Amino acid sequence: MQKMAQDDAASNNASGAPDNSAGGVGGGCGTNKNASGPNKNASGAKKVEEVQPHAVQEQLPGVQYCIKSPPPWREALLLGFQHYLLTLGMTVLIPTILVPQMGGGDAEKARVIQTLLLVSGISTFLQSLFGTRLPIVVVGSYTYIVPIISIIQASRYTSYTDPYERFTQTIRGIQGALITTACFQMAIGFFGFWRNAVRFLSPLCVAPYVTFTGLGLYRLGFPMLAKCVEVGLPALIIFYLNRYIATKKPIYDRFSVLFTVSSAWLFALFLTSCTVYNHKPESTQNSCRTDRAGLISASPWVYFPRFFQWGPPTFNAGEAFAMVAASLVSLFEYTGTCYAAARYGSATPVPPSVISRGAGWVGVSALLNGVFGSITGCTASVENAGLLALTKAGSRRVIQISSGFMIFFSIFGKLGAIFASVPMPIIAALYCVLFGYVSSAGLGFLQFCNLNNFKTKFVLGFSFFLGISIPQYFSEYYNVKQHHEVPRWFNDVVTVIFMSHTTVAALVAFILDVTLSREDDAARKDIGLQWWERFSLYSADVKNDEFYSLPCRLNKLFPPI
Repeated sequence: MQKMAQDDAASNNASGAPDNSAGGVGGGCGTNKNASGPNKNASGAKKVEEVQPHAVQEQLPGVQYCIKSPPPWREALLLGFQHYLLTLGMTVLIPTILVPQMGGGDAEKARVIQTLLLVSGISTFLQSLFGTRLPIVVVGSYTYIVPIISIIQASRYTSYTDPYERFTQTIRGIQGALITTACFQMAIGFFGFWRNAVRFLSPLCVAPYVTFTGLGLYRLGFPMLAKCVEVGLPALIIFYLNRYIATKKPIYDRFSVLFTVSSAWLFALFLTSCTVYNHKPESTQNSCRTDRAGLISASPWVYFPRFFQWGPPTFNAGEAFAMVAASLVSLFEYTGTCYAAARYGSATPVPPSVISRGAGWVGVSALLNGVFGSITGCTASVENAGLLALTKAGSRRVIQISSGFMIFFSIFGKLGAIFASVPMPIIAALYCVLFGYVSSAGLGFLQFCNLNNFKTKFVLGFSFFLGISIPQYFSEYYNVKQHHEVPRWFNDVVTVIFMSHTTVAALVAFILDVTLSREDDAARKDIGLQWWERFSLYSADVKNDEFYSLPCRLNKLFPPI
């Protein structure tokens, strides 16, 4: 049986060149033409078909619109609007958590949301043109919450008695820390340091890495949905049932985000108008009611953020160190999302030089946040990468259209505030499915590994377990057991790194993979490295130019390595 499996693997080029007939040079949208039907002998008599394992797929089959194959314009506009709706979740959530702690009111929160949305739109467009060129959306990062809260709680800001003055002084401190961390991200991205780190990855350590990129955000799924079960749970059920409505064209499946958000939002509006929540606790009303966001009345009709709108930035070394640690974690999450987006865009694995180039543009996004006066750094949106799988549309044009929606609604604030007032439990219902899609993209890399090898099992099991266990301990440490005899910035540096499920799982898998699994050619084959190595250099695969080359022949000026 083992011999038969080896023969089958050889016939499918699993060890060196996996079957890529589903993609080929045309972008990976085609159908696998490998005949798996019954063989015929010379006389034409049918033989009994043998059960075969699934062939290894270098590019994901079944994707209807790949990176370079845009859908029709009307469909592209609707798909782009869905991506815009998803960005509102993180764009609204982070300022809603932080701005009240800084002393800001609804007007300040609305301006911060508009600024963050504008920077996200600009950054997404730049990333699609000059970064990785993958169909990823750049949004505010939840990772920066820990160091930002430390800045908010600093004694030099809490001493201000006027709330607005405290808000402006605090956000100026955040601006300074963001500008510092932007310089760090641009340096390690554009100078190739991130490339040199990523090139040592193998499919064995990429699998837990990408899996925890989705699983690590579980707090934003059902726990946030449960804050208003009567709205969030119906949204989750509607989102699930849309997949079973059969039509000639995949309308309900492809546009299920629009159907789910509109249906659940109307239901929440109905409950609010029926005074169901009038006598509920304040926290329940804030989560469930459609009239509690305070954004529509506080947003101006037209507003374009200017540079340093809150005043010149201020700098503090300790706060900058903690923010740099958060930016490093955001790069881990960014890289994991890139691998998932490349898979769901039916592209080949992203070369390290392209990931490093994109990481540098993430630094540019952080710089824009600092200059415009936003409240957090940037990373790739995990939920939008999951939406690529749901819609089977990994087109770059769709993402560029979504960036246009972000920029438009950030300037015309009243219109954008309408959509930004969607209750967060509805968005959390979408997260429950979309984060799972990203996690399954990570599990897909296991097809390139030998899962009958005990070293492989050890690396996977140990990294998965510690990827859950270590962040759980540091979450308790941050919330309960903080030691005040050490500087707070040092606490933040350690906590923000080890609270990240993605970072811990990736580091553990990488260390174990490098130290245990690469001693000979057989071990390198077991972890998929012999196949993976041809993607470690940009010039080693001709299809890299199709997916990742820069426009306007900029590859000649900035040649990838």
